[in-house]
Amino acid sequence: MSVGCEQDYMIERVREAFECRVLWCEGRPCLEYGSREELDRISAYVKTEFGKELLDVFFTAVESLPPGS
Repeated sequence: MSVGCEQDYMIERVREAFECRVLWCEGRPCLEYGSREELDRISAYVKTEFGKELLDVFFTAVESLPPGS
């Protein structure tokens, strides 16, 4: 499996397992998460399932803005 396909696979598994979004910036995936606790759970999932750090899979991670912001 090529690196790009492997990354796409990991991103899809994260999207299926968590209520998060993936935004794309200049072709790079950016994780949008709901809370610090969710980010910690996603980070642990990526490390456990794939043996990678979160920022090895996503270019960056940003917290969602509250509705109405």
